[in-house]
Amino acid sequence: MATPAQTNALISGFANPRSPIGPGDIVIVGAGLAGLFTALELAPLPVTVVSAAPLGEGASSVWAQGGIAAAVGEGDTPEAHAADTIAAGAGLVDATAAHLIANEAPARIRDLLRYGVPFDRGLEGSFVLSREAAHSAKRVVRVTGDRAGAAIMQALIAAVRQTPSIRVLEGYEAEDLILKGNYVAGVRLIRGVERGNGNYELMPAAAVVLATGGIGGLYAVTTNPQYARGEALSMAARAGAAIADAEFVQFHPTALDFGRDPAPLASEALRGEGALLVNGEGHRFMPALHDDAELAPRDIVARGVFAEIRAGHGAYLDCRKAIGDGFADKFPTVYRYCSEAGLDPRHDLLPIVPAAHYHMGGIATNLEGRSSLPGLWAVGEVACTGVHGANRLASNSLLEAIVIAGRTASDIDRLALNAADLGPVAPRRINGGAVADRTLRSELLGKIRDTMSAYVGVIRDGAGLRRALDTMTDIEASAQGDIVLANMALAARLITGAALLRKESRGAHFRSDFPAEASTARHSLVTLRDVEMLKQRPSGRNGASPHQAAPSHAVTT
Repeated sequence: MATPAQTNALISGFANPRSPIGPGDIVIVGAGLAGLFTALELAPLPVTVVSAAPLGEGASSVWAQGGIAAAVGEGDTPEAHAADTIAAGAGLVDATAAHLIANEAPARIRDLLRYGVPFDRGLEGSFVLSREAAHSAKRVVRVTGDRAGAAIMQALIAAVRQTPSIRVLEGYEAEDLILKGNYVAGVRLIRGVERGNGNYELMPAAAVVLATGGIGGLYAVTTNPQYARGEALSMAARAGAAIADAEFVQFHPTALDFGRDPAPLASEALRGEGALLVNGEGHRFMPALHDDAELAPRDIVARGVFAEIRAGHGAYLDCRKAIGDGFADKFPTVYRYCSEAGLDPRHDLLPIVPAAHYHMGGIATNLEGRSSLPGLWAVGEVACTGVHGANRLASNSLLEAIVIAGRTASDIDRLALNAADLGPVAPRRINGGAVADRTLRSELLGKIRDTMSAYVGVIRDGAGLRRALDTMTDIEASAQGDIVLANMALAARLITGAALLRKESRGAHFRSDFPAEASTARHSLVTLRDVEMLKQRPSGRNGASPHQAAPSHAVTT
């Protein structure tokens, strides 16, 4: 593991800035906030955005309820925002990154206003701000209470549709990166409707930006959309990129336990407005666990909720007194979820459960989004800049996405100044690829999600992590060439392997067999080779290793 200073030194040299940008579009894989903002900031350079679903339907950004953290309120400062970010990250936040993100926040809010985002304002014109967990002030800018993500995405989608230099390929999924030597030169794509027919397409690229979101789909209970299954981590790792802090998965403590997949989210802003956490006996359990009670850091709240559920007491969100009759107007999204489940939050307790929500780890990048591979950038949740450390501060995710997206666009734009022949390139269709039997795929997908929730969840231990690692290795061997299964299993192995290597508890990573925090805070940086070494097990009865290394799916030219 590396210290923050060592990691900063490493990523400062990522992807030699003198590496040329070749012919073709700049290809952005992912159409959430980070991907769309990058595309808009790259205009008028030619950009192709690859989106697995129609714009606005497959991105976690759309579902973000709380809003964007920014020091725009009276008496608040970027310095205070950065200090809260650093404090929440359990010793692993890169201080330079935290101050940069906080300092640029007000300007990025103005950018979003320019794109037409209707942030809530009071009668005098100032922003209506919420306070969320571990913030020292009200600084979360929101839209209609809990519709920030949806409103921001609507505005950006409209802007993208009106920008001639941006082409959108909807219904396409990225399966792997195309390498030319050690340079990322494109993406292998598959149309979702054609999956299983043996065809895929190669998309050459002047530069590739991965903006695919998180890994929540690897877990049985998650707040993330179905496409957030960590495949880009696998693509990058197979190509040789370094993966940072993959073990740090934030579990939102108040997903609504309504039996839906994904689980609806009960915004942290509810607790900011005074909602309480109680068990089935009506007892508040958080005051005994932390001085900030319901507004304690998310990892502590998640473990508190998890403990009540595991003890058989159940866990509930009580909004009755704090929010009461104004609930439907203040939090329309949550109110709709409750109504659909037959509950009225003005009068009923809301059952909750911790759910995989946000990945602090990801493809290691610098503050310009540059990965350790020439030609490859990553932005948003799929990337790890070090700003979130071991436990993300609430509502910093959308902020980081737009700040780093803008800096990534500027970085690519500088490299493209001397590039020739930038222009649209059509994908080239290739025969090949496979998909597992539908029944087998469904079974193995369920096994991945159940295993991750059981052994790589809110509370972990070495034996469970080893079992999860073995299970993912078996699933890769059983994938029958199905790249989705192989990518998901490898992403799960990257997270599990990093968790196994971190023999301490820190932030969102809690190991019951190593409950103490180590004296020195260190980042983890793993490559595919590191994880392959972890999966070796004792020889079978015939003397052969029961597992072979997973074949590389990287495309080279």
